Amino acid sequence: MITEFFKDFDFKNFWSECSYSARDYISVLADDEMIDSVEKELGYKLPGSYIQMMKSQNGGLANKSVFPTAEANSWADDHVAITGIMGIGRERTYSLCGERGSQFMIDEWGYPAIGVYFADCPSAGHDMILFDYSNCGKDGEPEIVHIDQENDFKKTFLAKDFETFIRGLKAEEAFEEE
Repeated sequence: MITEFFKDFDFKNFWSECSYSARDYISVLADDEMIDSVEKELGYKLPGSYIQMMKSQNGGLANKSVFPTAEANSWADDHVAITGIMGIGRERTYSLCGERGSQFMIDEWGYPAIGVYFADCPSAGHDMILFDYSNCGKDGEPEIVHIDQENDFKKTFLAKDFETFIRGLKAEEAFEEE
C-alpha cells in the first residue's frame, strides 16, 4: 500500500483496544464504494489523510486523546479532549453517518452545518471536532476546529489538516493538574 500520509507515524499504540470502542466506533474497513456513498450523503469530500487512516482501522478510541489549544473553552483552559474518532460508515452508533454521527449533531443539537463532525468529546455532545470546509469549499482540504456548544457554538482553530491534528494529539496525563 502506497502511503501518501502519516510517513514515519507509528499507529501501533494509537488506538485503544476496548469493548466500547469495538461496539460503538470501529466499523469494517472502509472501501471505495463506502467512501463514495458516505461522501455523497454528507455532501463533502473527506480528507485523504482521514481516508487512509480509516482504511487501516475504521474509527475508534485513541490512546492519545488531548489536543492543546491557545485559548480556553468549556472543557479546559489549554486543551480539548476527544472520546473517539468516527469511522466511515453507517452501522456503528459513532460512525460518520451513524445514529449519533455528523448529521445527527447538526439536526438534533443545532451544530453549524459547515462541515463534517468526525470526533466526539467527553462532554456527551456539548462540544465536537469538525472538518471545517468554510475556507476551502466542499471538495477542498478542511481545517480541523473545535465547536463549543456550551459557548454559543464558538469555533476554535486546532490544526491546518487532519494529519496535523492526529500528530498533535497528546496523552491525557500531559494536561493533568499537579
